[in-house]
Amino acid sequence: MSGLRKILIGIAGGTGSGKTLVSERVHRLLGSDQILVIEQDAYYHDLSHLPLEERGKHNFDHPDAFDRDLLVAHLTDLKNGKLVQQPQYDYSLHARQAETRTIHPQHIIILEGILILEDSRLRSLMDIKVYVDTDADIRLVRRIRRDVKERGRSVESVLDQYVRFVQPMHLQFVEPSKRYADIIIPEGGENLVAIDLLVTKIKSLLAERDAQ
Repeated sequence: MSGLRKILIGIAGGTGSGKTLVSERVHRLLGSDQILVIEQDAYYHDLSHLPLEERGKHNFDHPDAFDRDLLVAHLTDLKNGKLVQQPQYDYSLHARQAETRTIHPQHIIILEGILILEDSRLRSLMDIKVYVDTDADIRLVRRIRRDVKERGRSVESVLDQYVRFVQPMHLQFVEPSKRYADIIIPEGGENLVAIDLLVTKIKSLLAERDAQ
């Protein structure tokens, strides 16, 4: 990887807002050979020291649920052209796997997560800050589908977690972080006009960097 400055794009928004689809569309438009996507969810704290039943009762939507120090350190290294060993998280066990994943820096780094705009250290690393804004009922339906299909959860447990933690934490931490966004994308990945504008801005930053 060349010594050119890496560009970090932060894509935030509530659970099920469409952050991943926005990332995928940007990825497709700019080319996979120069984009790296980092998910904040990979940086959940390891809960293997707790009984399995207790792990599921943890508040995963609070900022302290994430190893923010490690995420900041890894993003700093990636922006400086260094590879990192990223944790791999097992959502069914709420614990980190023994193996890590070797991540190589790319020209464009996309950081995706519900609380990435809440942390001032993460914001200071970002070149563009994006918030994906989607109605709560749509986000809940997407959350249920994802957690049941991909994370082995029951509908009842998803709804219980949503009422106890997800919705209150969204109102307390996620929604207020929208004020830090440079770009707000209503309806996520379906908003092709907003995504085109985002891609145009990224290309502009790349051109400015290459001209330096």
